[in-house]
Amino acid sequence: MTISRKVLVTATNYSTLCSESKELFEKNGWQVIENIFGRPMTFDELKERVADIDAVVAGVDTWNEAVFQLAPKLKIISRFGVGIDNIDVESARRFGIKVTNAAGKNANAVAELIIGLLLAAMRNIPSLHQAARQGIWDRSVGEELIGRTVGFLGFGTIAQKVARKLSGFDVKIIAYDKYPNLEAAKKLQVTMVLAEEVLQESDVVSLLLPSLKETHHFMNAKTFALMKNGAYFINTARGALVDENALYDALASRKLAAAAIDVYDVEPVSADNPLFQLPNIITTPHTAAETYETYRAVGLHTAQSILDEFEGTNPPKGF
Repeated sequence: MTISRKVLVTATNYSTLCSESKELFEKNGWQVIENIFGRPMTFDELKERVADIDAVVAGVDTWNEAVFQLAPKLKIISRFGVGIDNIDVESARRFGIKVTNAAGKNANAVAELIIGLLLAAMRNIPSLHQAARQGIWDRSVGEELIGRTVGFLGFGTIAQKVARKLSGFDVKIIAYDKYPNLEAAKKLQVTMVLAEEVLQESDVVSLLLPSLKETHHFMNAKTFALMKNGAYFINTARGALVDENALYDALASRKLAAAAIDVYDVEPVSADNPLFQLPNIITTPHTAAETYETYRAVGLHTAQSILDEFEGTNPPKGF
């Protein structure tokens, strides 16, 4: 089959974890150009590859006007995930580039990791694991989740899935959302409240807001101060939502018992990040959606979205 179009995939591990998606492209005559770096691509790396690209399956690289100017054939960016804060949507629109995402396709994976991070933080599992491996019999005392109040800042699909999974833990669940889904809240027995109430009343706060200009550093010295003494904080949304200096202070002063974070202000995160010097924080490398099931679902969705756009059969809705 003659290759007629090219797609650049900047999401990592594509051949390994999204082989069906790659085959779908190739079966339809597309050439797949993959990210060979195992990390988000830099501007210079994108610059060398975008000149004759028709479509992009985007990871968390930065897509802005400077890149669009170098990509005259680019018609669609299909985000390999949900958040599109790494894409300048307004600039894309001016260049006639559609931007889509894979809304909801990674929600279960993120929800399961939130549960894992929460339990790991309350029982100090990572430190106990390391101690046991070193032959240190450190049976430190943790805390139980039963009877606690869990609060969500943001009550979209991920928060709703977490709420459903928490239904067997005998907890009270409250949530804030700018545009609350009252039907889902009622079904899941979640009480919708103001953001301040989530912070003040929750033993555990899970941050799941979208990363927007108005939510930048939503968690700062003032909002951390509103939280209960000894509360737990979890962020699997975006690093830009949190002032890391304020989080450091809240943890170092023991205002918070512990935090578990999957995302950072600057990614990939540096080993000298001051947060890593604290004993009461659990960290993972932006891996909440990293499951085989998610890669398959998101891979097929993003590939089909691009094919549909060019075939005009069922073009995806863009931002």
